[in-house]
Amino acid sequence: MDPVGAPDPTGPEPTGDDATDAPPSAPTETTDTGPAADSATQAPPSGADLSESAAAIVAGYRFEGGMLPLGALVEGDRAIAGAQIGLPLSMMNRHGLVAGATGTGKTRTLQGMAEGLSAAGVPVFLADIKGDLSGLAVPGVGNEKLLARTTSLGQDWQGVAYPVEFYSLGGMGHGAPIRTTVTDFGPLLLSKVLGLNDTQESSLGLIFHWADAQGLALLDLKDLRSTIAYLTSDDGKDELRGIGGISTATAGVILREIVALQAQGADVFFGEPAFVTSDLIRLAPDGRGVISALELPSVQDRPALFSTFLMWLLADLFSDLPEIGDADKPKLVFFFDEAHLLFNDASKDFLAQVVQTVRLIRSKGVGIFFVTQTPKDVPGDVLAQLGNRVQHALRAFTPDDQKALRATVRTFPESAYDLEELLTSLGTGEAVVTVLTEKGAPTPVAWTRLRAPQASMDPAPEATLAAMVAGSPSNATYGTAVDNESAYELLTRRIDSDRAAAAAAEQAEAEAKAREKEEDDLEQMQEKLRQDAAKEAERAQRDAEKRRASTSRSARGGLDSFLRSAGTVLGREITRSIFGTRRR
Repeated sequence: MDPVGAPDPTGPEPTGDDATDAPPSAPTETTDTGPAADSATQAPPSGADLSESAAAIVAGYRFEGGMLPLGALVEGDRAIAGAQIGLPLSMMNRHGLVAGATGTGKTRTLQGMAEGLSAAGVPVFLADIKGDLSGLAVPGVGNEKLLARTTSLGQDWQGVAYPVEFYSLGGMGHGAPIRTTVTDFGPLLLSKVLGLNDTQESSLGLIFHWADAQGLALLDLKDLRSTIAYLTSDDGKDELRGIGGISTATAGVILREIVALQAQGADVFFGEPAFVTSDLIRLAPDGRGVISALELPSVQDRPALFSTFLMWLLADLFSDLPEIGDADKPKLVFFFDEAHLLFNDASKDFLAQVVQTVRLIRSKGVGIFFVTQTPKDVPGDVLAQLGNRVQHALRAFTPDDQKALRATVRTFPESAYDLEELLTSLGTGEAVVTVLTEKGAPTPVAWTRLRAPQASMDPAPEATLAAMVAGSPSNATYGTAVDNESAYELLTRRIDSDRAAAAAAEQAEAEAKAREKEEDDLEQMQEKLRQDAAKEAERAQRDAEKRRASTSRSARGGLDSFLRSAGTVLGREITRSIFGTRRR
């Protein structure tokens, strides 16, 4: 027989009604962050009452600092209350993976881990896709079966309500609205939401680059639409010519996808006031970490949208938070549920950004846990960054399932377990666990029966949710949307101004042409007048010369006539005188 036992084909020992989905409770770190943290502190067993193999496993889970208990080691299908399996708080920023087939208890594992971290004074962010994590705000109700299970795990169970801040995407659902601007969201993430190919993604990046250079704030999708329309119109098509430009066909595809996104109601996710991601890092007055639950039931049919929004939250945290290096416990733990949705049809640039964010954000004190069905849902470069593993049962009904199972087994350290058999035989609320020690080495693989959540495993009543959201300080800050001046208004003014300037220039040109024509006409008229005057003067001169000539001739003619007349008279007189005739 295997030294640490093998799964009983009849399944795990009896559990409570809902306690079969049973994850951890509170961490063992002794802090002054609240009574829940102190009451949950438990020392690992000495190993005196354990088999040699079980004692070796438990020894691998002894940590110097605080520990987040996950559950009890299982040997021979029985949980050993004195053999606690957990995760060192100081290694939570080495990230992790919670995986398993549907119905194996991943959601309750996530809930229990969130409860334990909160009790240790660590803020938590989680996405509540189905709406069944809202019960974190309501104390759990025990029953005989539940208490029998928790006692067998060495868990001192009591119903506890945790400090929860409910959020929603753009106000769709219960919670303070989380919005961001299109500019802050960026072209890579938006391309993922819109489903663009590489060429279209590159063109969208060019549009963002131009808007940034122009100082145009893209606050919402209306701003982005107006910017694209401007850059492809006669008014703005020359703006991008020097850096490549965008084709009308590509712009048309992007615009159609934006319109489709708006038709789904997604335009409420973009706008102001923009969410400040550092608001996720908060402590309650009693020192417990606030659990920020993003309620997503209203948008669960748009997985690309909400998964990409979660990535934006991480990227924004990475850019805003200071470096802190290794700490006793993380500043924030981020649970990324349905993680496979993030990587479906992702571009190379997008995946590169995810890998970079996951790799570097640990130095900011942020731990990321991806929650999905199988490790193969997560790209290898990302999976390599996940040092902590909680693997629930896998199914192997098809050849593809069997291939995935073998691939999953190869990702675990060597152990005495037949992991292919064990992973297909785990009961609900059980998992195979391996984590990183405080020295960075992997712990032994441990078959673990997980603790039960202490808050309610049912959704919180609608009245409770409504009251909590109404009294939330985040709702007071982000509840009312604001439509500030942005690219749409600025471009509208620019277009109106450009068109007015063009009209004024056209009018000025027309007026200038009219003045020029008037001046030409006047010049022609003056020239004609000058020519007419010159002709008139010339004619007058000719007339004057003619008159002078005529006068001169007239004078000469009179004299000649006189002389002729006188000559005639004289001639007659002379003649008469000569011939002696009588004078008359």
